[in-house]
Amino acid sequence: MSKSAVSDSKCAEYMERYMEGVTKRNPGEPEFHQAVYEVASSIFPYIKDKPAYHKNQILERMAEPERVIYFRVPWTDDAGNVRTNRGFRVQFSSAIGPYKGGIRFHPSVNLSILKFLGYEQTFKNSLTGLPMGGAKGGANFNPKGKSDNEVMRFCQSFITELYRHIGEDTDVPAGDIGVGGREIGYMFGQYKRITNRFVGVLTGKGLEFGGSQMRTEATGYGAIFFLRNMLKQHSDTIEGKRILISGAGNVATHAAEKVLQLGGTPLTLSDSGGFIHCSDGLTQEQIDWVKELKGVRRGRISEAAEEFSNITFHEKGRPWGVEGDCAVPSATQNEINGEEAAALIKNGVKAVAEAANMPCEQAAVDAFTEAGVLFGPAKAVNAGGVGVSGLEMSQNSGRISWAPERLRELLENMMRDIHDSCVQYGKTDGGPTNYLAGANIAGFVKVADAMLSYGHV
Repeated sequence: MSKSAVSDSKCAEYMERYMEGVTKRNPGEPEFHQAVYEVASSIFPYIKDKPAYHKNQILERMAEPERVIYFRVPWTDDAGNVRTNRGFRVQFSSAIGPYKGGIRFHPSVNLSILKFLGYEQTFKNSLTGLPMGGAKGGANFNPKGKSDNEVMRFCQSFITELYRHIGEDTDVPAGDIGVGGREIGYMFGQYKRITNRFVGVLTGKGLEFGGSQMRTEATGYGAIFFLRNMLKQHSDTIEGKRILISGAGNVATHAAEKVLQLGGTPLTLSDSGGFIHCSDGLTQEQIDWVKELKGVRRGRISEAAEEFSNITFHEKGRPWGVEGDCAVPSATQNEINGEEAAALIKNGVKAVAEAANMPCEQAAVDAFTEAGVLFGPAKAVNAGGVGVSGLEMSQNSGRISWAPERLRELLENMMRDIHDSCVQYGKTDGGPTNYLAGANIAGFVKVADAMLSYGHV
């Protein structure tokens, strides 16, 4: 690559060769390829006249994890049978701080998914403004249907291997799909037992042993703060908007709760069995009922239609055909395809905010962008969760605890700052802000400049 500025055609050619290399080096990893393409397609036009990034192979180095840990997790079920799962930790980047990212327990977990999540986490953590690198981990273990003792034995076995690779100044995992307060508690207890140290090595802990207020609400609340900021930037408001939300866990239910608080109307929630729709808008009572259903009883969302007469259940479907003004996908990756995006556009959706990690397929992202729909990418929209995790790390380091009001203010300010960074790098001439490009570039610059400072390491 020449040290001089390159033409658009050369930029496109280099991008194509770059993706060919990524695909060749990482065969059979479609989720990771998708994540790298999404970032690189924004970054290459930005760096085409910045030769230092090319000369030092910054994007090539960013696409390689600093370290991947892969291990077996043996455990014993309640019937006395020995079971074995696969455990992973992908430590992607420590350029701006200790590795930071969640642990996911789900049958779908594989290296491709964790590499995509860790890669995205690097830029997301950069956007928060906090000194945190990017990582992700997990196991192909399904906690659903398991007893508390089985989950405890699995978590203890998992952390018995992982403990040697993490630490408060090295790698600070958190929860993700399948890993909530129960699992974090079991893992932290085993870490403390093995190391004889009480430090902030995991976030999402219980309030009794170093956890932070507002952590449970942070991702969902933060996503709606970002949506509100997007609408305000374009002379609109969340008040009166009908909001389609997928998922029924912490992110989805707290997103619905914050929509209500800001004057909007949440219409839907979902799980793997289908979705519920309330044309009048879900009430706080109904949202609280779903929180208890999914968080305590671990039931199915279909039960909401049996409990409330104004709620309908739609089996094996997703809510993207329902008429609404905004969409907040909050379930899992690739849950909105091109056809569903077209349906949302046809129904007049004005904004999409990705509260889950990469919930929109590339065809959907392209459709929203071409239609002028405001599109908030996951690395910006759902950064509130890891942001408050970072604040938990700060509280643990200082042996202090901040009040919920203080943390709510910090979260709201953080999401505003993330939004403003996206606007700074994503402004367009006359059209809506390109939040995808803005988030990718804003997250990239901080990490890339740190890498330049370190030399070739």
